[in-house]
Amino acid sequence: MAKRPGMATLAAAAGVSVATVDRLLNGREQVSAATRTAVLEAALRLGHPAAARLTGASGQDAPRTIRFGVLLHKQGQEFYQNMAREMRTAVSRLPAVNGKLDLEFSASQAPSEVASLLRAMGNRCDVIAATAVNHPEITAAVDELKQRGIPVFSLLSDFAQGIRAGYVGLNNLKVGRTAAWMISLSARGAGKVAIFVGGTRWHGHDLRETGFRAYLREERPDLEVLESIVNLETRQLTFETTLALLRKHPDLRGIYVAGGGMEGAIAALKQSRTPGDVALVVNELTTDSRSGLAQGWVTLVDATPLPDLCHEVLGMMVRAMRDGGAANAGQVFLPVNLHVAESL
Repeated sequence: MAKRPGMATLAAAAGVSVATVDRLLNGREQVSAATRTAVLEAALRLGHPAAARLTGASGQDAPRTIRFGVLLHKQGQEFYQNMAREMRTAVSRLPAVNGKLDLEFSASQAPSEVASLLRAMGNRCDVIAATAVNHPEITAAVDELKQRGIPVFSLLSDFAQGIRAGYVGLNNLKVGRTAAWMISLSARGAGKVAIFVGGTRWHGHDLRETGFRAYLREERPDLEVLESIVNLETRQLTFETTLALLRKHPDLRGIYVAGGGMEGAIAALKQSRTPGDVALVVNELTTDSRSGLAQGWVTLVDATPLPDLCHEVLGMMVRAMRDGGAANAGQVFLPVNLHVAESL
């Protein structure tokens, strides 16, 4: 079970001293309303038990019921299963809120399907967070929901910028540069590098590719980045394409799988090369990527801190409900978790 944040963590998140938090929680001295609000908001964001005490102490009503809608992709992938589990746990631990979670998976990346699911979820939920491609149909659905007073937050890959209520995820430009940095350190001599993206409409993948290409252009011009390959985040397509790349380019030095489907790249390398012959950077720590690291097929895994992501977006969703959905929270970048074989 994850360790709950302590008083020092709460004080840092609220921008006040530990002594101030202690005075507030123990009623030793009166503190300003602004300070109380700052500490309460930090407690809600962190899932700190002090939130319940502060809510009661401020004379507010019983916990408010909020219907949270969460729409994800790829139900069969381990990463999204882990994300769904963390989201359910985070909702159950929300202090001072009676959270009701409506979590659903989209069967495809098709914008029309996702837009339809968002609209339907808006009939059942007060606030929504989703993973989705950046497409006009989805932007239109988010705008309709906004007009109805239902804020929508983007997760992992941004969409509907300027309309959505906020974004929570990694800084994908930096993630791409980090992947290129690792491949530049691992690649033995000049050669070619391949990059897989999930699709042409994933904003996060676009940013990762941009950062990846920019770093190698600046630091390793002897490494030629091939045309990006769309793998639809599927294992089989990635497997078949990686085998073809290895046959066509004997001087292939590195592969970056910016989204899903990395299981196929690992399997192809196992079939055709020896560990470490081709540097492989993949996305998210799962059973397959962990095994790939341990056996030497995977060089680096960049991973999203899922508990942090869930706590952060739920805190933003709670504040959006408190503020009437009017405020735009902008972008919240979480620190990326980097894993190599020796860190397991």
